[in-house]
Amino acid sequence: MPPKRAWQRMLSGRRLDLLDPTPVDIEIEDIAHGLAFVARWNGQTMGDWPYSVAEHSLLVEEIYTRTTPRAEPRWQLAALLHDAPEYVIGDMISPVKDAVGPDYGALDARLTAAIHIRFGLPAALPAPVKKRIKTADRLSAWLEATQIAGFTVTEADRFFGRPDPATLAGLALHLRPPAQTRAAYLARHADLMARL
Repeated sequence: MPPKRAWQRMLSGRRLDLLDPTPVDIEIEDIAHGLAFVARWNGQTMGDWPYSVAEHSLLVEEIYTRTTPRAEPRWQLAALLHDAPEYVIGDMISPVKDAVGPDYGALDARLTAAIHIRFGLPAALPAPVKKRIKTADRLSAWLEATQIAGFTVTEADRFFGRPDPATLAGLALHLRPPAQTRAAYLARHADLMARL
């Protein structure tokens, strides 16, 4: 029996080994394309377009920047890329990730490290940076839950924590075609890379 295939052919032509990824096989165009087509909340959101992981990532980076005094471009980039592995492994709601167990986390960690290295970030983020990105992620989840995923404010407060209203003031969720989301993601990535 030949060994089982563990790589995926990307639209860029790269062959990404999902079990042993290398930074040279990672392209931002593949990430942006994949994330623009992966739906958050298992697709259970209101609107004419799915709310994609790419849109979510743009929002998390915006919240991180808003809540971090003198945010450094490299950590803003890390916030933008915080869910980048989902371009090849998809998105699962947290309870399912927990049920899958540590293997999912290990796969995600290997992909994250390769992605970080590819774009000049440390394989593992400093704990304070990771914590601030996670906080921005939870704030984004609260906003998404209450605006497009059908949660009541009480439910969202229980699952994601009650946000300071001033932190989220003026933020809007975008539901748009994948091609537009992909372009916005690529533009933000290029802007942050130019500032490193």
